[in-house]
Amino acid sequence: MNTRLSLLTKNVRSVLAASAAFSVMATAPVYAQEAETEAKAEDYEQIAIVGSRAAPRSVADSAVPIDIISDEEFKQQGATDMVSMMQTVVPSFNVNDQPINDASTLVRPANLRGMASDHTLVLVNGKRRHRSAVITFLGGGLSDGAQGPDISVIPAAALKQVEVLRDGAAAQYGSDAIAGVINFVLNDASEGGSFEARYGSYYEGDGDMIQLAGNVGMPLSENGFINLSAEYRTADDTSRSVQRDDAAELIAGGNSFVADPAQVWGSPEIKYDVKLFANLGLTLSDTSEAYMFGNYAEREVEGGFYFRNPHNRGGVYDGGIEAADIDGDGVIGEDEGYQLLLVGDLTGDMSGNCPTDIRVGDNVLDNQTYIDQVQNNPDCFAFNEILPGGFTPRFGGVVTDMSLVFGTKGELENDITYDVSLNLGENEVDFLISNTINPSLGPDTPFEFSPGRYIQSEQTLDIDFTKPFEMGLYEPLFVASGFQYRHESYESIAGDTASYEIGPLATQGFGIGSNGFPGLAANSQGEVSRHNIAFYVDAEAYVTENFMLAAALRYEDYSDFGDTTKGKIAFRWQALEDIAFRGAYSTGFKAPTLGQSNVRNVTTAFGTNGELIDRATLPPTDPVSVLKGGEALTPEESESITFGIVANFDSGLFITADYYNIEVTDRISTASGIELTDEDIAILLEQGIDDASSFSEISFFTNDFDTTTEGVDVVANYSMEMLGGDTKFSLAYNWTSTTVDEASPNISEERIRMLEDNLPAVRYSATANHTNGDWRVLARLNYYGSIFEDHLDSALPIDKVGSEFTVDLEVAYNVSEEFTVTVGAKNAFDEYPDENTQYAGIAGSLYPTTSPIGINGGFYYLRGMYTF
Repeated sequence: MNTRLSLLTKNVRSVLAASAAFSVMATAPVYAQEAETEAKAEDYEQIAIVGSRAAPRSVADSAVPIDIISDEEFKQQGATDMVSMMQTVVPSFNVNDQPINDASTLVRPANLRGMASDHTLVLVNGKRRHRSAVITFLGGGLSDGAQGPDISVIPAAALKQVEVLRDGAAAQYGSDAIAGVINFVLNDASEGGSFEARYGSYYEGDGDMIQLAGNVGMPLSENGFINLSAEYRTADDTSRSVQRDDAAELIAGGNSFVADPAQVWGSPEIKYDVKLFANLGLTLSDTSEAYMFGNYAEREVEGGFYFRNPHNRGGVYDGGIEAADIDGDGVIGEDEGYQLLLVGDLTGDMSGNCPTDIRVGDNVLDNQTYIDQVQNNPDCFAFNEILPGGFTPRFGGVVTDMSLVFGTKGELENDITYDVSLNLGENEVDFLISNTINPSLGPDTPFEFSPGRYIQSEQTLDIDFTKPFEMGLYEPLFVASGFQYRHESYESIAGDTASYEIGPLATQGFGIGSNGFPGLAANSQGEVSRHNIAFYVDAEAYVTENFMLAAALRYEDYSDFGDTTKGKIAFRWQALEDIAFRGAYSTGFKAPTLGQSNVRNVTTAFGTNGELIDRATLPPTDPVSVLKGGEALTPEESESITFGIVANFDSGLFITADYYNIEVTDRISTASGIELTDEDIAILLEQGIDDASSFSEISFFTNDFDTTTEGVDVVANYSMEMLGGDTKFSLAYNWTSTTVDEASPNISEERIRMLEDNLPAVRYSATANHTNGDWRVLARLNYYGSIFEDHLDSALPIDKVGSEFTVDLEVAYNVSEEFTVTVGAKNAFDEYPDENTQYAGIAGSLYPTTSPIGINGGFYYLRGMYTF
C-alpha cells in the first residue's frame, strides 16, 4: 500500500496506534467486569442532534424531517458498504452500480432527494466531513462532475446511529447542505464490544466477498471512554456481459486472440479495503469535557474499461480510411472506404519505407502484406504484433482517507455552553491503469501505469456558543451563534513519466500517454487553495405550548469568489394531541470546489458515433475552454420549501409525510463533450499541452442549468405482538420529480433527460422484522420505479428501464447470549433489470448500466456475530 505520509497521516496513525496499544493493556480488566443484565433505559434511536442547536429533540418533535437509523438497522441487511446500506434504509437516497465509469468506480456517487452527490453535507459527530479527491467526471448524468465526501470509508461497526436531515440546511451548516445533512454518530460505549465475520456471493457464482469487523469500548480512566472500530473487506469482481458485435466479427474473421467477452461489465474488484475509527471522550470537570475522534482508511479497487479494437482504435491501430465507393452509388461518402492499419517506422529517420496502405479486412493478421512488411520487418511496427486481439485496460486506484478532530465543550456561567474544535481531513486517490499502453512509445511501452494522484485537504476551526434566554415564552429562547474558519487545498501530482511521455511514434499518428487514462504531465501538476470564514446565528423556541418557531442566518466569505448570506425559518404546530404540522423555508448554496475549478483530466468515453473518444477536461478559465464558452464558476443557489405532517398515535402507529420543493440555479456540471477543431488543438499545443493532438473533445465545469425538484417522503412505523413474538413494521416511501427549467447550449438533450428521469420517480420499501425467542426473521419488499437511460452517455436512449420489485430475506438465531448466526439474501428472487436489447452489441452491456437495482442479481450471505 503506497501511501503519501503527510503530517496529517502521521498524526492520525499515531493516534490510532496509541489507542490500539491502550486497548491491549486495558482489555483484561474490561473483560473481567461483570456484564450488566438490565437493559439501559436510554432511547437514543429517536433523538437527533442534527437540525437544531437547542436541546436535542426527538424525531416527532423536530420542525424538519429527520430519519434516525440505528446501528441494528445497518446490521440487519445484506449490503456491506456504507453507500449501499444507506440506500436500503433511506428511500430518497439513491445509488447505482458504476461498472465502467472512470473515477466513479472508486467512489460511487449517491443522491439524496434527487440532488447530486455533493449537494448533501456529511457530518461525523456533528463535525463537517472533508470531500473526496475523486471527481466523478462520468456520474450517470445527475452527478456528472460532482465532488462529494466518500462515506464508504465509514465502517458500520463504528456507528451508534445515523441521522438524516431531509431539509435544506446551508443557513445552519454551510455550503453543500442543499439536499440535506447526514450525520454519522460514532459509538461512545466505554465497555463491551463485538466481532463480526461475513461471507457473501452472488447467485451467478462470482463477486465473492469476505468481511471482518470489530468494535471494542473501554474506559479512559474513570471519567472517559475509548471506542475503537476496524473493518477489513475484499470482494471479487463480477461480469454481466455479452460479446460485443465488433469483437464477435473479429473472432468470426479468424482472430483467435480476442477475449470472450472482450469487455466486462460488472462490479469492480476490491483488492483490499481497510477502515479504522477511534472515538475518545474524557470528562474534565462537572462542566467540561474533551473529545477526539479520527479515522484512517485505505482501499484498492480495480474495474473494467472499454475494449480497444485491433483494427480501428484511434491512435493505436487506426491508419485512416482509404476513400472508396463501397456501396456502389457513385458517391464516396464521408468515412466511406477501406479501413487501413496504422504502421510505425522504427528507424528514427523514416527510412523503413513502412506500408501505409494495408487494408485490415476481416482479419489483418491474415493479410500477407502485414505479415511480410510489418510482422517480419524489424524496421516497421504495428501494435497487432504484441496485442493481436486488441486490449481492454483495467482501471482503478488506491483511495486513502484520514481525519482527526479534537476539541472541548462544556458550560460556562449564565448557562452559556461552548464547543471549540479543530478538524483535519485529507483524501487522496492514486490512479492505476494496467493492461494498456502508451502508443507513442511503440514496442518499448510498459503495460502498467500510475497516471497521477489527487489530494483534497481541509482544516476547519469551529467555535460555537448557545444560551437560553427567558423571554416570557412557553420555553426559553435558545440562541446559538458561532464562527467557522476553513482552509482547503487541492493538489494534482504528476503520474509516472511513461504515463504522459511523448514517444518517438507520436509524430506518426500514435496516441500519447497511457491509453484510456493519460497521465497528468509534470507541467500540469500543482496545488491550489482557498479559505473562507463564516458567522452564524440561529434561534429556536416554543412560543406557546403547541407552536415552535426557529430561524437561522449564516454569512460566509470565500477568498476566491466572494461572500453570501443565507437564511432559514421553520415551525412546528401541535394541532391535535396526536397530529402536528411542520414546515420550513430556506435559502442555500454550494460553493464550486477547487477541483471543479482547476482540475485537468482525460477520460475515455463513447462518442455519439459509437466510437471511443478521448475527452479532455480543462479548467473553465483555460483559454480553450473560454473559446468554447467557459468562464469562472460561481456558487449554486437554492430555495427550498418543506411542509409536512407528523402523526403519533397511542396505538403505537407513527407516520410522517413531508413535501419538499427545491429550486437550484446555476448548477455546476461538466459540459457535454465539445469537438476540437484543428485550430483548437494548435492553441493547446502552443500552451505546452503536448498531448493535445490525442484529444477528440474537451469539456469543462460550468454553471450549466437550473432545476426544480419536488417530492414526497412518507415514513411509518408500527409494532405489535404476533405469532408468539414481537413484530416491527416499517414503510419508507419517496416520490421525486426533477424538471430542468433552463439549460445552456453546453448540455445535450440526452443529459437533460438523464437529469429529469434517470432516478426512479417512486421508490419505497416495506419491512417486517419478527423476533421470537432466539429467532429473528426479517423480510423487506423494495420497489423501484422505471427510469430513462442514455446508454453509455452517447445519445443511445433507452426510453424505459422497467420498474422492479426485489425482496430481501434474513433469518438469525442466537446460538448463545453472545453469539448469533445469520443467513440472508439481498434480492432473494434474483431479479434483474430489463435486458439491454437495443444496444447490447455496441459495448457488450447485457443490462442498462444505471439500473437502480444494479446488474448483478441476487446476493446471499452468512454472518456470525459475537458480542461481549
